[in-house]
Amino acid sequence: MPDDRARVLIIEDDQAFLELLDETLTRRGYKIDGVTSTVAADHHMRTIDYDLVLTDINMPGESGTDFCARLKQTRPDLPVLVMTAFGSLETAITALRAGAYDFITKPVDLDLLSIALERALQHRRLTRQVRLLEEQIKKSDNQQELIGNSPSIIKLREQISRLAPVDTSVLISGESGTGKELVARALHRMSNRKGRFIAINCAALPESLLESELFGHEKGTFTDAHTKRRGLFVEAHGGTLFLDEVAELPLALQPKLLRVLEERRVRPLGSSLEIDCDVRILAASHRNLQEAVSAGDFRDDLFYRLNVIELHLPLLSQRGNDILLLANRFIAELAPRFNKKVEGLAAPAAERLLTWPWPGNVRELRNVIERALALCRHNLITIEDLPESLQHQKPPQISPASNAEMSLAELEKSYISQVLKQVDGNRSLAAKILGIDRKTLYRKLTL
Repeated sequence: MPDDRARVLIIEDDQAFLELLDETLTRRGYKIDGVTSTVAADHHMRTIDYDLVLTDINMPGESGTDFCARLKQTRPDLPVLVMTAFGSLETAITALRAGAYDFITKPVDLDLLSIALERALQHRRLTRQVRLLEEQIKKSDNQQELIGNSPSIIKLREQISRLAPVDTSVLISGESGTGKELVARALHRMSNRKGRFIAINCAALPESLLESELFGHEKGTFTDAHTKRRGLFVEAHGGTLFLDEVAELPLALQPKLLRVLEERRVRPLGSSLEIDCDVRILAASHRNLQEAVSAGDFRDDLFYRLNVIELHLPLLSQRGNDILLLANRFIAELAPRFNKKVEGLAAPAAERLLTWPWPGNVRELRNVIERALALCRHNLITIEDLPESLQHQKPPQISPASNAEMSLAELEKSYISQVLKQVDGNRSLAAKILGIDRKTLYRKLTL
């Protein structure tokens, strides 16, 4: 069985204190290696990949500060926590400038030390996670439009690959900003259709203009019809027509759309002739179309004709680490516009993105990254570059199930389960939100 305990290297020349730290931190769930010099530390680090280093500042030979500076050059991803005598603030600041992640004063409060270790380890985990996602972005196909590794996105990509070659109507549902047009474009791109992909927002045009846009018109049909217009059904012949926000299609136009779908022929306004049109129809709506049918706003026969197969897009808040993957893609895409060499996200900023509820979904995330890039002064986006709302956000308010018959332990376990679900199973992040360490979370889950 793999050992998933965090591995910590302690450098302390006081053998008695080193043994105390080893015993205490081992009891608290860490895997400890202790040495009395940086020379011995180098020897251990040649063969062992540590999660964190805890070192004294004042030691014979190489000091903790010099060790931090050297480690910053060779292992910039490895956080170093330094211990310094009480009142030696200047020494602590020197260590931080040399590359230390944080410092703790002696005599060491072991509870405060545990908190500092967990904070540094969380920083390490997020930094690694962001780097892995950046590597995925670099290796990914630039044409791949649906980015993500969450189960819901993996399933969606598999459905698209199966549906793309099948020449049938697909209804794409999901809240605004979840990427419905990206799904439509992926269906067209992976299909065998050689014609164009054309998208139109049915809510963006008044009824008279929408009818002309879709079906076309003859010259002189109405006052402003100075020339003949082919219409989007004809323009998309051999390709795909994407009807976005189809729930907003006026009732008067719905029978005409139904006829085109069934007969594959379109009659332009003012014409007595019908034109063949081989078009695949993809439709999308953030509204529930069945509810629109029940309310009398949408024809049931048209609904069934469009809804041969439905693809539903998840909320961004339900996609876990996809948030960071998308954020890094937007950074790579948008940074050149600002003439900035921004490489990614600082770990604290990444954590804020992971815990934000994203009511505007992917569209909101893109706007947040664009704003952050405009303000960013370093090679990483920091918390200070994010909008005020994200900077001062509170942990998600998740209420446990209300059941008067549940015991306190059952309520606690229910609450923990809901927090885990909210953060897509990320136990380290869940523990941080709950205000407990990871070991305590594991123990509560197994009770």
